[in-house]
Parts: sequence; structure tokens; C-alpha cells
Amino acid sequence: MFRPMALAACSRNEIFAANRALGRVALEVTAARGKSRPARVHEAGSLRVRFPNTASAATLDAVIVNTAGGMTGGDRFDIDLAVGAGAHLTITTAAAEKVYRSLGPQATIGVKLTVGAGGTLAWLPRETILFDRVRLHRTVDVDLIPGANLVLAEAVIFGRSAMGETVVSGDFFDQWRVRMDGKLAFAETLHLDGPIAQRLSETAAARAGHAIASVLKIPGEEATVAAVRAIEQNFAGEVGVSAWNGLMAARLVAPDGAALRHDLASALTAMGVTMPRLWLN
Repeated sequence: MFRPMALAACSRNEIFAANRALGRVALEVTAARGKSRPARVHEAGSLRVRFPNTASAATLDAVIVNTAGGMTGGDRFDIDLAVGAGAHLTITTAAAEKVYRSLGPQATIGVKLTVGAGGTLAWLPRETILFDRVRLHRTVDVDLIPGANLVLAEAVIFGRSAMGETVVSGDFFDQWRVRMDGKLAFAETLHLDGPIAQRLSETAAARAGHAIASVLKIPGEEATVAAVRAIEQNFAGEVGVSAWNGLMAARLVAPDGAALRHDLASALTAMGVTMPRLWLN
């Protein structure tokens, strides 16, 4: 008498799995005759990568597109980028990534970045917008060969405040690991679960800010830190920046997404980073 119920449950699970968004992009960039070009491109599922300026000389621009229009529980995206010796890549996303609520499984994003000697990678995706009752697990793993250059920036917005949205509760896990010549050089993990809005309201956390960002630059120097601090009067939110052991990190918190975008673009420009054209639209 329980067999029909078991079959129904199995059918629901199969339907759920079949409707999950799965995507993967693997891109390898090489340098030849002063130009950076995609040497290998792999696309699967709902992720695509496009190249708006393949004719440019030194730096290759790439844009990741999510044709699924967002993420929710059970979705998984994997991005694997390899920048060869002497090659230059700036990569962003076509739009902000929206991660909607989940009543069960988590959405998962796995990013793997590798940069060769003399290579440069600027990982500059548009912001990630989280919705109430979100469940997101994201990991970023970076391997740098000596002489590699990296700019890594990620922005997260907790609800669209202009539309009256607030992330009251959820589960957001974000882990970064950066290795230089095989040795761990930078590691951090952010985990907000349960009453997220309450945690963000605390002075030691975000002082009720709804938007945060982190930037890591390697190599990073005190001169670059000074350039960012020199424009602190122009920031709409709070920005902290420091350098140590050859790398530089900046932390940003702002009241909303618009303020964060302004501050992040200003800080990156002060660092000497060329902004993707999509950020300027």
C-alpha cells in the first residue's frame, strides 16, 4: 500500500533534479605575438562565455553569461580559468547573479583560477544579489605561479533595498583560498547563517549595511593602499584597505547596492584596474 507513495516521492525527486540549472565554463588563455587569445573554450549547461574584443592587442576581455537567469536550490555552476604565461584576461559577467530562496538544497558555485608567470587575471564579476531564505555555497580557489598578477573582486548584496527586499534569514558560505607557488598565501571564509539581517545590523559586522565587497590584489603595495585612502572622502560607505606580504586587500560595506557599486568602481580605479565596459553602462 506504500508503493504508490514511494513512486510518487521518487518521481518528485527526479523532476526536481531534471529542472536544476547546471553550468560549466572552462577557458584557457595564451599569449602569442603580443596578443592574448582563447586557446581552449568549453561550455556546458546554462553557462556561456563570450569575447567582445578578440581583436584587441594585449588583454582579452571575456563575459560569462548565465542563460538560466539566476540560481536557486540544487543549481550548480563551475568556472575554471587558466591564464598562461604572459597572457592577460579581464573577465566579468553579463549581469548581476541573482540567487533566489531555497526550501531545501543549496546552490553551489565553484571557481578555479590559475595564472602563469607574467600573466594577469582580473576577476571582476558583477555583484551577487541574495534573496531571503537563500542557501548558497561558493568556493574560490586560486593558484599563482611566481610573477603572476591577480585582481579578485566579489560584491554581495543582501536584498534589493530599492524594492523593499531584505534577507531576513538564510545560509551564505563563501570561501577563498589563494596559493602562490603551491603555498597558501591567503585564506578566508565568510559564513552567515540563520538570522542574517540581525547579524548584519551589528556594529562589528556591517552596521546595518546591506552590501559588502572584498578585493584582493597581488602584487599589492603600500603605494596602492595610499591611492585608495586618498579618495576616502568620495566613498558612500566604509572602505578599509591594507597591504602585507606582497598582497593587498580591501573591504567595503555600503548601505545598498548602488552605493557599493560606486565605491567598488572608485577603489578599483584608484588601484589602477581598468574597468570592464559592462560596468560602465
